[in-house]
Amino acid sequence: QVQLVESGGGSVQAGGSLRLSCAAFGYTYMINYLGWFRQAPGKEREGVAGVSIGGSGVSYAESAKGRFTISQNNAKNTLYLQMNSLKPEDTAVYYCAASSYGAVRWANTADYNYWGQGTQVTVSS
Repeated sequence: QVQLVESGGGSVQAGGSLRLSCAAFGYTYMINYLGWFRQAPGKEREGVAGVSIGGSGVSYAESAKGRFTISQNNAKNTLYLQMNSLKPEDTAVYYCAASSYGAVRWANTADYNYWGQGTQVTVSS
């Protein structure tokens, strides 16, 4: 019903920047909340940032505040995550997620019903 395709991952040195993109296809009108998550090896998937459709509500993990910016281009059905001042601990697979549920706890994976395939981000020291 909704397909999400991430791009923009890669390898950078500490202090560098990357911009992740997530294109949404299908019944995008069903989506009312979008989020970025990440999962490092051996760790649980964690919320990085979330935004309501239209951008009225934005949330960030403490680790992302001041360094990452979530944004959306509704005309292109695309979600972005601008990541600056990257650190080795940001290394993970990053996932785009979308929710069609009425109430969303932005960092709760169970509140999202559509997921992208993930894109690897590697930050070297």
